[in-house]
Amino acid sequence: MLLRLVRLELFKIARKPRTYIAFGAILAIVLLLQLALYKDGETYLRFALQSLEGSFGITGTIINGYFVCFVILQTLLVHVPLLIALVAGDSIAGEANMGTLRLLFSRPVSRSTVLLGKFIAALLYTLGLLVFMAVAALFGSLLLFGPGDLIILKSDMIVILDSGDVMWRYASAFGFAFLAMSTVAALAFFLSLFAENSIGPIIATMAVVIVCTILTTMDIPMFNALKPWLFTNHMLNWKGFFERPPDGAEIARSAALLAAHIVVFVGATLLIARKKDILS
Repeated sequence: MLLRLVRLELFKIARKPRTYIAFGAILAIVLLLQLALYKDGETYLRFALQSLEGSFGITGTIINGYFVCFVILQTLLVHVPLLIALVAGDSIAGEANMGTLRLLFSRPVSRSTVLLGKFIAALLYTLGLLVFMAVAALFGSLLLFGPGDLIILKSDMIVILDSGDVMWRYASAFGFAFLAMSTVAALAFFLSLFAENSIGPIIATMAVVIVCTILTTMDIPMFNALKPWLFTNHMLNWKGFFERPPDGAEIARSAALLAAHIVVFVGATLLIARKKDILS
């Protein structure tokens, strides 16, 4: 029964035009960044290396497919939560807006099963979006720029990764990104339970992400104790896979905290939905 519900929800998602906005936006941004780096990549590198010119001397080609993909990921993964919220925030609120939520909750199937089907469909959409991003950003860049050693530029250092040591890091980074984006999907899914249209959950999700991100970046003692528990503080830890060596313990802690947020958001959604008055 759950599998049938997931298929039904995927069919609903596929029928909505907003579903394809995210794919179109990602493709457009990826292509624009690839074109910009293809045309003006050397200028970008000179600007990025200004603070390191006195300490390092670099020869050879830095701009390759792996480098371009890393730049794209740093740019895109900050904005992908909005694209995830477009669909996840509509999961329950969209049904309420169309007046079909009462019908769904009055079926012989339990409310928890119905909602789990919706959430799994949202996760599959998130996975599809990230796979599409991987194909466009990674394989597209490799096709356009070719492979090579990955050089990561930081404010005070340079990390150089051999080309044969890069692909598993990207696979792990995309896996971690899926967990991070699933947390956003779970938050939007939870907020969707309290709205009559999808605009509210989408805006509320982005507001929560923005506020938590600001708290994460502010170096104020009052917020320092709160930072380790904010999911936004861990969403970008996919970059840890590109350290030499990766900090496995830190990555595992971040993954565990993100998974805990998913369990809390989805669990709260199921618990509240069981008691929700469908006649109100």
